[in-house]
Amino acid sequence: MDLQVLWFWLVAFLFIGYFVLDGFDFGVGIALPFVGKDDTDRRIMINTIGPVWDLNETWVIVAGACLFAAFPEWYGTIFAGAYLALLVILLALIARGVSFEYRHQGKGVQWTRWFDGMIFWGSAIPALLWGVAFANIVRGMPMESFSQTVGDLDFTFNFNYSGTFFDLLNPYALLGGLTTLALFFYHGLVFLTRKTDGELQARAKRLATWVGLAVAVLAIAFLGWTIVAYFNIATLVLSLIAVVAFVGSWLMNLLGKDSPAFALGALTVVGAVAALFAALFWGHGETPMLMKNLLDGGTDLTIYNGSASQNTLGIMSWAFVLIMPFVIAYQAWSFWVFRKRLKRADFEAEVDAPKVEHANA
Repeated sequence: MDLQVLWFWLVAFLFIGYFVLDGFDFGVGIALPFVGKDDTDRRIMINTIGPVWDLNETWVIVAGACLFAAFPEWYGTIFAGAYLALLVILLALIARGVSFEYRHQGKGVQWTRWFDGMIFWGSAIPALLWGVAFANIVRGMPMESFSQTVGDLDFTFNFNYSGTFFDLLNPYALLGGLTTLALFFYHGLVFLTRKTDGELQARAKRLATWVGLAVAVLAIAFLGWTIVAYFNIATLVLSLIAVVAFVGSWLMNLLGKDSPAFALGALTVVGAVAALFAALFWGHGETPMLMKNLLDGGTDLTIYNGSASQNTLGIMSWAFVLIMPFVIAYQAWSFWVFRKRLKRADFEAEVDAPKVEHANA
């Protein structure tokens, strides 16, 4: 395996990890107005992800940095083409992060509702737009080359996105966005059944059952479209794994087996996102692809003409081997430390606890 192939799949691994981890964060935020019937419910829901959400988001930072370093042409084309969409994602993530920190400041009911709304939209918008972005990456973009002279220097810009923002809102991409929105919503609901108890857990379980039906319809349509349009054996197998895992997750949720339901839901996300990367890698011809050029006669962006130098990829490989095990170990340790189920009685006792006045010394 050459370094370009290795780094394609390492970037895929990082984005898969991000969607599995931040996916249930998004789902909890989307579920906030539907499952949380009072402020105590919503506090519990936010606290289920409170210790881990910021660590989960670091995966997209690492994925983006590795994408920039390993495949700078790919990074540049994606950010040029989907600049507005990625900017909206960034602003939504900022709003969501701020809300987690400021919601509990106790400035009044309207203050709390305002930040609850920011958590919802800061979760739903990225869940939708990430699907739109990755569907467009699999589908391809119109790209052109142009030259520009600055003083005595001539510059050539390759793989420059030549479409508009509305070109990204094609039917395949919109279906992809709706699929990730529904899938992350379901993923978060099942996570809530694993982390809560009582009536809150029961509401999350019931809603997950109905949202799961929507996921089934959307995922079958989107993955089916992907298989037909970009057929290869790996995409077919990974899509089947995702479908089987999701059916198992839905049934486990129905039976009240919250831990297996969440684990199989995570496997569903892994299989679905990996299927998209396989469709991109093998679905456009013999040469592994980073981005199909939709312009007639245009040059496709492959893992070879879009990658960094061999020396850069080699250094990055050693850094990945040395650092990534510690990241994974710390992530696993964090989930182990905060594995406890959150109970409503504990939060009600905290609210009802008497205030102690401290006399000045």
